[in-house]
Amino acid sequence: MAKHGKKYTQALGKYDFSKEYDLENAISLLKNIAYANYDETVEIHTNLGIDPKHAEQQLRGTVSLPKGTGKTLRVLVFAKGEKIKEAQEAGADFVGSDDFIEKIQSGWMDFDKVIATPDMMGAVGKIGKILGPRGLMPNPKVGTVTFDIAGAVKRVKAGEVEFRSDKTGNVHLIAGKKSFNEQDLLENIKTIYDTILKAKPSTAKGKYIKSFYLSTTHSPSVKVKLQAI
Repeated sequence: MAKHGKKYTQALGKYDFSKEYDLENAISLLKNIAYANYDETVEIHTNLGIDPKHAEQQLRGTVSLPKGTGKTLRVLVFAKGEKIKEAQEAGADFVGSDDFIEKIQSGWMDFDKVIATPDMMGAVGKIGKILGPRGLMPNPKVGTVTFDIAGAVKRVKAGEVEFRSDKTGNVHLIAGKKSFNEQDLLENIKTIYDTILKAKPSTAKGKYIKSFYLSTTHSPSVKVKLQAI
């Protein structure tokens, strides 16, 4: 069993870890038990009634958080020609082609999101083994391989978050920052919940959302009562 520090143990003593809380109370409680001396990320961890062994039951998509993520993402765009200017004007932090591929091959990773035009994917494939394991490989299913570069960059900068199910049927997502007021967190979390609900695979059987937890980067988790979301 994992050992936890004094502050974590003290946080656990402030509430009933085994109890389910309605969403409003869960958010309030989470802000109360968070103890790190910096603005932690608020996270969602949900277990779904899906079988990830079947491709049609693997979830992957995006959700636009109405109140943003609280984090300024550094966006790298692979493009050429007129699309370079389009990406720059939309607010991309880095724009290029082979020059950035070479930088990444040399170890440069100072970015949080990668977007590419379809005609650049052949070249981007050279660094797939670097980007893929980090969840950074552009993918048309989530809108990061597109000729609408301006739209993609703006969505990411405005608070679009990508999600995917892991091999055990769990989905982990950020929902904002500890410093967000409770109403803003509420709106973001409800949006995430609704998006995951609508993404239910048609072949999934039985109870779909099995559990839904909130936590901050370091805090214990708070279980949310599903019927109250």
